[in-house]
Amino acid sequence: MNITWIGFYVQEEKMTRRELREHCFKMLFSADFYPTQEEAIAQLDQYFQSPEEEDVDTEGVLQVLHKVELKTEDSEYLQARTANIIDKIPEIDAKLNEVAAGWKTKRMGKVELTILRLALFEMAYDDTIPEKVSINEAVELAKKFGGNDSPAFVNGILARFIGKESKEQA
Repeated sequence: MNITWIGFYVQEEKMTRRELREHCFKMLFSADFYPTQEEAIAQLDQYFQSPEEEDVDTEGVLQVLHKVELKTEDSEYLQARTANIIDKIPEIDAKLNEVAAGWKTKRMGKVELTILRLALFEMAYDDTIPEKVSINEAVELAKKFGGNDSPAFVNGILARFIGKESKEQA
């Protein structure tokens, strides 16, 4: 999160799209562990109550893994967007199953599947984000949260959707 010092107080700036996308990914990922859509959506608020989580990387540098300090506007946006994506999961998964030869959604890793769902939602239902940006951001998420083969897998699946998805109202 970007913070700007103004006089004697700190003003939080609006989160970047990349930061919002990463939070959305984490929320979708955690929601996938609940058996019903209603339970998943009900648990979204818990994301904002989670404690800060830190770890030391392989070079000994402290990294913050999870820290949620969001403006009300950003948290409301994230909850609405994530719930919207959860509502569309059956449609999104059907589209993924059509193009992912040999890799039906039931066989995909949860990280990769969550990234694909988020990116395909953006490609099909959000006309403010160009398809290539959605794909690039999905590959970046795969590099950060997935395994060694995740970026290539995500890129390969999403490339099949370029120009194919017409933007619809979310």
